[in-house]
Formats: sequence, C-alpha cells, structure tokens
Amino acid sequence: MPRYMMSVFGPAERNEFSGYSSREEMLQSFADTGEFNERLEKNGHLVFADGLAEATTATTVDGQGDRPVFTDGPYLEAKEHFGGFWVIEAADLDEALSLAAAASKACRGKVEVRPFHTSDSIKALLEP
Repeated sequence: MPRYMMSVFGPAERNEFSGYSSREEMLQSFADTGEFNERLEKNGHLVFADGLAEATTATTVDGQGDRPVFTDGPYLEAKEHFGGFWVIEAADLDEALSLAAAASKACRGKVEVRPFHTSDSIKALLEP
C-alpha cells in the first residue's frame, strides 16, 4: 500500500499555549488529534506520528564541504514551520487527502501531503 507523509505546519512564534489562542483550544486540539490518531491506528493507516519541538531548537547541518557547518535554527526563514507529522498508508492519493483533511481539522493546522518514493517510482526515474 502506498505511504504518504502528512506534515503539519504552524506558526514559527509560539505563545504560552503553543500557538493556540487559549489553553482550552490547545487541550481540545490535543484531544481531537489523539482521537484522530486512534482512528488511523484502528483503520490500519498509521505507520508513525509525532510532534516536533519549536523550529528555534533546530540545528541545520551542511556536510557538503570538507568540514561540516552547523548553524543554529531552521534552514529557512518563514512565518510557518514544520511542527509534526504522520506517516500513513492509504490506498491512493484521494484517500490520503481525505485523511489529511481530518488531520487538519483535528490539529487545527495546515497539512501537506506527499507520497514517499517507492522502488517503482525510483526505477522509473532511472530508466532512459
């Protein structure tokens, strides 16, 4: 079954409620997302999911030169940053998009859906 990554994006600057407008909204979103995760697992879609610490905790590593260069913070300057993700299995893109819509509603954030490369898609890239 094809795998997709559903990435959650949220504000770069977080307040005391992790970017939500109130403690109540934050707790409700956490509960809704937990219920969504349970449905994914029950229906055989969930491979792995987790949230990330704030983008300001990131370290960017460039190991292309003779010596690696380490830079504090995210690689890109942006108003929104990658905040968490699900790796799911879905029959096709339409099903993945439907699940992403439910994920977006639960976590109250934008969700990007991207398919993983498969051995077939990589073979197609390498064929003349």
